[in-house]
Amino acid sequence: MVGKLDGKVAIITGASSGIGKATAIALAAEGAKVVIAARRVERLEAVAKYITDNGGQALPVIADITDEAQAKNLIQKANAEFGRVDILVNNAGISFPGRIENADPANWRKMIDINVLGLMYTTHSVLPIFKVQKSGHIVNISSVAGRIARAGMAVYNVTKWGVNAFSEALRQEVYQDNIRVTIIEPGLVETEIDQHITDVVAKQEIEARRKAITPLQSEDIAAAIVYAVSQPQHVNVNEILIRPTQQDR
Repeated sequence: MVGKLDGKVAIITGASSGIGKATAIALAAEGAKVVIAARRVERLEAVAKYITDNGGQALPVIADITDEAQAKNLIQKANAEFGRVDILVNNAGISFPGRIENADPANWRKMIDINVLGLMYTTHSVLPIFKVQKSGHIVNISSVAGRIARAGMAVYNVTKWGVNAFSEALRQEVYQDNIRVTIIEPGLVETEIDQHITDVVAKQEIEARRKAITPLQSEDIAAAIVYAVSQPQHVNVNEILIRPTQQDR
């Protein structure tokens, strides 16, 4: 059977676990050659092995996208290996919820570096390739937090609202080059992102919210991404907001 993405080359950041891992597997299952990037070597290589063992093609690249040079190298390596890049999924992200007065500003910088600047670095590096090809698709993983501000999530809100604003401005800049831009805005997803939380109260609040409903799974978000990137070239799915059925806001 022919996959929806046969012949396509996709780069996925933050691909060693969670949404990134599920997306890499889903895109590979549709025939895409996937370049998977993350900092955790063993876990990234395990994802690559899973994909290749199941008949797909995967190139693991160890990269910290908060370093502009590493982000650029990731894009260039993918293009050199496969001769093109068709899809960039900017998935890498981190969350440190907690009230502003109790926060460690170092965690603010980490969120901005990964959630915003890393995404911008990879996007900046891939655009020249897409413009030469006269095609390409950038998928930016945002959040419900990019739409709705919430006490205890202020700086995460800042980063995800930034992703949304950046993505829409980008779309307006590149649509004439046949480049598509999609924002994916998940609600509560069962991933490892909460493991990084250092604020005890915030962690308890998030865990209570998650236990009160049936959260989304990483595969649910991956399916939304596959839907967006497999549309005909003249169709640009700009935005997908996807919540658990039981999530209120």
